[in-house]
Amino acid sequence: MSQDQLRQGNKRFVEKMKEEQPGLFDQLKEGQSPDVFLLSCCDSRVSPSVVTGASLGEIFVHRNIANQVAEDDDSFNASLYYALHHLKVKKVVIMGHTFCGGIQAAWEGNQEEELKPWIERIRKNLPDRAVQPCISVNEVSRKNVIKQVNNLKNHPIYQKYGHDVNIEGYLFHLETGELEKVTD
Repeated sequence: MSQDQLRQGNKRFVEKMKEEQPGLFDQLKEGQSPDVFLLSCCDSRVSPSVVTGASLGEIFVHRNIANQVAEDDDSFNASLYYALHHLKVKKVVIMGHTFCGGIQAAWEGNQEEELKPWIERIRKNLPDRAVQPCISVNEVSRKNVIKQVNNLKNHPIYQKYGHDVNIEGYLFHLETGELEKVTD
């Protein structure tokens, strides 16, 4: 995306928002109070606000490769704490997606040096491939979302500040654009 495309896209966005939601920018400068904290993959095809139809200010988002909940990830921990303690969100959503490159890399044993630490983190959260060798990458993505929901339930920050905050897991289907709830 060129600088001109970036500016023209922003101009269209501003014009559209002023037409559809007059006063939105005045509201946004007053602060935020989203009801949802959403952890998503950083894949460019998976924009949480776009795929959920949310407006600016409705979702507090954290993104990383393969939507991982990790106690030693300072960035995730800060986002989770801020969402629970300061924003007082009512729900946490973990959203994975089909055809996830991070899941595929971990499942297939990618060894690229620059990706290796994060891929190993993902791999530890996946089923044992020796036990389930024929499972599809998309099914592994589903299982990863469920695992991350469980990881969040056991996360010290969630346990301390997440009382009465519901956690839900979803799988975004790139092939249809639909969200599928994968947890109860």
